[in-house]
Amino acid sequence: MPRGTTVQVDGRRIALYRDGAGGPPVVFLPGAGLIGLEYDNVVRATAALTTAVTYDRGGTGWSDPVPLPRTAEAVATELRDALHAAGIDGPYVLAAHSIGAVYARRFAQLFPADVAGLLFIDPGHEDILRYLPEEVVAMNEQMKPTWDELPDLTPEQLSASRAALLQLYAEWPGDVRADLVEHRLETWRTGIAEGRNLESEVYAELAAGGPLPEVPLIVLSAADRNPLWVQHMPPELLERAHAGIHALHAAIAASVPGGEQRFVEGASHQYLHVQRPGPVLDAVRDLLARVPGPTPSR
Repeated sequence: MPRGTTVQVDGRRIALYRDGAGGPPVVFLPGAGLIGLEYDNVVRATAALTTAVTYDRGGTGWSDPVPLPRTAEAVATELRDALHAAGIDGPYVLAAHSIGAVYARRFAQLFPADVAGLLFIDPGHEDILRYLPEEVVAMNEQMKPTWDELPDLTPEQLSASRAALLQLYAEWPGDVRADLVEHRLETWRTGIAEGRNLESEVYAELAAGGPLPEVPLIVLSAADRNPLWVQHMPPELLERAHAGIHALHAAIAASVPGGEQRFVEGASHQYLHVQRPGPVLDAVRDLLARVPGPTPSR
């Protein structure tokens, strides 16, 4: 493991990294297929403000294997136990990306007293199909591959992906960059495995879990077009699809008093925090300012 430590949760090791001091701690929850090190830029910057934490969910990164997919409750409970095992006390600001926002919402439903604020970075949500045009829903169904039959990457694909990832993480410290990229290439199927039960199980779990606690909430919406959709949709349909996603994010923000939606130009879904870390840090700073009590800085 190139950075951080491990804590024991139910007899398994969970990889966790912390930096900074003060509270409330800001905990970053990775998107599907991503791991803690991929948020190193925003974690290190947040550590100048307060305690900053990132981790690898069980079955991902440098944490011990666990069968995937998992329920949102299992993931949320694991995170709470990992934070307690590391001696990091709440309440927490949860900064959660994509599927990480699904798990953060379940955490907030189960442990509302442990949540001081929420930052959702281009979040997923169980109502997504209601906000997308019917043509897009049908297209997504048609494009779903048979996950178990996906072929391994060819040497040419591996080489191209390695070059792209090394460029993407060019500003990452050298002691983690190479390990991060090679790990991503070796475990590229993990994100698929994590998300396989969203529609069949997790979305219903969230819908039945109740409302969010009334804590400060900021939702960041990627303003750039989804690269995959660009390849398969005509411009008019692409525009309506993104309008639907943005309307969904507005509804999430409006679900708690004072919730706020912000658009992030120059960023797409998967790598918003890499392409545009500034708006992420601005949102973290603003949430910390809204949480009652002083937050010591370094």
